[in-house]
Amino acid sequence: MSENRCAYVFPGQGSQKVGMGRDLFDYFKSSRAVFEQADEILRFPLSKLCFEGPQEELRHTVNAQPALLTMSIATLEAARESGAEKIPLPAFVAGHSLGEYTALVAAGVLNFANAVLLAKERGRLMHEASKLNPGTMAAVIGLDESAVSEICRDSGTWLANINCPSQIVISGSIEKMGKSVSLAEAKKVRAIALQVSGAFHTPLMEPACQGLSKIIGNMNFKDPSIPIIANSSAQPLTKSEQIKSELLAQLCNPVQWQRSVEYMIGSGVTTFIEIGAGKVLSGLIKRINREVKTLNIGDINEVKTICE
Repeated sequence: MSENRCAYVFPGQGSQKVGMGRDLFDYFKSSRAVFEQADEILRFPLSKLCFEGPQEELRHTVNAQPALLTMSIATLEAARESGAEKIPLPAFVAGHSLGEYTALVAAGVLNFANAVLLAKERGRLMHEASKLNPGTMAAVIGLDESAVSEICRDSGTWLANINCPSQIVISGSIEKMGKSVSLAEAKKVRAIALQVSGAFHTPLMEPACQGLSKIIGNMNFKDPSIPIIANSSAQPLTKSEQIKSELLAQLCNPVQWQRSVEYMIGSGVTTFIEIGAGKVLSGLIKRINREVKTLNIGDINEVKTICE
């Protein structure tokens, strides 16, 4: 695989599962070091929660976000340990929602210690905002963006994740989301409720944005060594100040995943490597463009396969 024809992509909340990372922890010193560092920084056994659950506790926003970031970085380090010279350097890095924080580590914007703390605080602030402004999310399957936007206008909800041509997530207050689901069903399409604790990527997250702004202001951000494709604009970020603004923007605005992938493909990317738990992003990318190649690194067998 030629260098700079690939992009690294990192999954977001919803990809977590009990048992993730255990084989990497047992086999790779570098992965073990990442999990142990997370336990130390967060002052609770995150690794045990990842490996043993319970699932309900792992699913909580405040736990899932640092857990997924830790899993992805532990996986990336395992791949590098196994054969760094065999893994192509990416032209871009990108992450879906929380995954954007993992991309910051991969691009050298933040060190892992600061990123995992920031992810936990983001999760805490989003949870607190959800208590102030209760809401939920649903994935609409089978309608284009224009049709889903109409549902949002008619129900008082918002577009939250524009994932691929046939999957768009909407978000809003619990009452208004009930109306939006009914409107979707009236169009003979599915609206699948998501197991989340709030109306993420909407103005209802504004309290979290205010809190996150203060924390970000006290952290040292570096310019990225690799362009990061922003969730909120689907454009490359190359300066630290741009990134700080993006982390706030993506809390209250939709994740432009489809446009992000299309931008990278238009810029010459032919292979996407999803690094971390699950294969959600690979599935979305294939729905966006079937011509590109997707690879996954999420367990010991996949690490060994890609580094052979």
